[in-house]
Amino acid sequence: SSGINAAYGEFQTFQHYFKQINLRAMSSVAGRKVAVVLSGCGVYDGSEVHEASAVMTHLSRAGAEVSIYAPDKDQFHVVDHTSGSEMSEKRNVLKESARIARGKVSALDGIVTADHDAIIIPGMN
Repeated sequence: SSGINAAYGEFQTFQHYFKQINLRAMSSVAGRKVAVVLSGCGVYDGSEVHEASAVMTHLSRAGAEVSIYAPDKDQFHVVDHTSGSEMSEKRNVLKESARIARGKVSALDGIVTADHDAIIIPGMN
C-alpha cells in the first residue's frame, strides 16, 4: 500500500511538472508561424488523423499561425482501412491531406522554411 501511494505521489509530481512545461511551451507558441507537414490521410497510408488534428488544434488554441503543407505526388500505396489490404487505385498526397486540412493545404515544394519558426511532421515514429 505504501509503495502504491509513493508511486502515485511521484506520478502526481511528474504530472504537475509536465503541465508546467506544457503551459510554458504553449505560451511561447503564440504569434509564431508554424508549418505542419502532412503525408496524406490515413493511419496506414498517410498522416494519422487524430495525431494531425490534435497538433493543429493545440497550435491554433495556443495562438500560432499554422500553415499546412503536403507533397503533391501520388501515394506510394493506398490502403483499405476496413481490411488493412493494399488497393490498386491511385491517390494524390496533397488532395488526401486536404481532408485533414479542410482544403487549406499548399504544395510542400512551395514552402519557404525561413518564413516559419517551426516545422512539425505529425506521427513520425
